[in-house]
Amino acid sequence: MNKAPDFTLSYIDQPGTYQLSKHLGKVIVLTFWTSWCPDCSHDLPLKERLYQASTNEAIVFITINVSGREPNQEEARRYYHQFLTQPTLVDHGLETYRAYNCLGVPTTVIIDQTGFIIKTFSDQARPLQIMETLAPFLSEN
Repeated sequence: MNKAPDFTLSYIDQPGTYQLSKHLGKVIVLTFWTSWCPDCSHDLPLKERLYQASTNEAIVFITINVSGREPNQEEARRYYHQFLTQPTLVDHGLETYRAYNCLGVPTTVIIDQTGFIIKTFSDQARPLQIMETLAPFLSEN
């Protein structure tokens, strides 16, 4: 397993920043996305339902808008306000996206409580695959 690269990013809709290393201790489901991506339009609503339905405090859902692949940031904010309620961050261009070796959007990275990457899913991942990866952590509490 590889250590998840640390990052500090601004929220898309509020002041302040989020730093990964300060939020370890929980399983983190990190999803990289763009507003124009058809696969993101299928993937993000599923993750949003999962986020809204999750009562397990051991799992945190976070999305990162890949600003370096957006035509403009206003489109990203509009998409966020229309479809997402989970914490959403804005990448510094492609910096975090590249640090996580993403090859496309959406990319989902599952990080364990100690900051190691458990698994990375490409745009071809099925929601069931992600749920199966999370299942052992869901049953811990």
